[in-house]
Amino acid sequence: MIQPHVVARQLSKAFGQHQVLIDVTTEVAAGDIIGILGKNGAGKTTLLELMLGFSPPTSGVIRVFGQDSLHMTNDSKSRVGFVPQQDELINQLTALDQLRVIGSFYRSWDDAFVRNLSCSWEIDLNERVRNMSVGQRQKLSILLALGHHPDLLVLDEPVASLDPIARRQFLEQIIEISTDGDRAVVFSSHIVSDIERLANKIWILKDQRLFWAGDIDSLKESVVRVHVRGKRPLPKDLDLPNAYSFSVDGSYASGVARSWSQEVQVEFIRKAEAEVEIQPLTLEEIFLEMHR
Repeated sequence: MIQPHVVARQLSKAFGQHQVLIDVTTEVAAGDIIGILGKNGAGKTTLLELMLGFSPPTSGVIRVFGQDSLHMTNDSKSRVGFVPQQDELINQLTALDQLRVIGSFYRSWDDAFVRNLSCSWEIDLNERVRNMSVGQRQKLSILLALGHHPDLLVLDEPVASLDPIARRQFLEQIIEISTDGDRAVVFSSHIVSDIERLANKIWILKDQRLFWAGDIDSLKESVVRVHVRGKRPLPKDLDLPNAYSFSVDGSYASGVARSWSQEVQVEFIRKAEAEVEIQPLTLEEIFLEMHR
């Protein structure tokens, strides 16, 4: 049986009296591209730091390649690539020297791959890091994380400083490196459309907990907008099952419901005695409904 790349069980993290994460249980398997969504302060960066072993959990466990994330062997660490929110580049070096320094730590460093990608992304390898734009520094940070072909790629807001063309190039590259099914990608982003385009699974953090985790298609199928049109005024006490929002106005009603299914729909139509129309939502609309 193939073991998951990452396993978290009842993971919690607090800084003093401030609780950031509570009882998070989830997994990352080979082939997963997981997008993490949450409002500012929801714990996205903290969860990634726990995964990378940068910080100890207050309780619970998180294992990467079968090892406690705080005590991974060098071999296991070499299977991980990371892009932080704020780059950790050395300003005095050229981009090429920066790549050589990092590449020297990895037996699997692929110079040809890095050079091809730097050319495609229009990174001047002879330019000093301190003279590079914020977007160029972001691209270089991503190259440093990709150059050794990691089995687990962890990215914290990786495209925040990239222009639309560079974002598209990056997303295409992430899709390409994950097609073999052996690698996994976990990334947080405030750009919901990027997560919708790239991820096959999603984690949504809310109220310090993992509020939703699973296939993105399953989420979009289970959260829907419901329109109700009756031939006479609808019952004022009509309830929409598992509603995020719902309002009744005479013979018309509308709302958004979670955990929707064909069985729920049939029962709701029976109670409403009205025509019911189901409208799919975008991931951004679902996220906003969850945080009403």
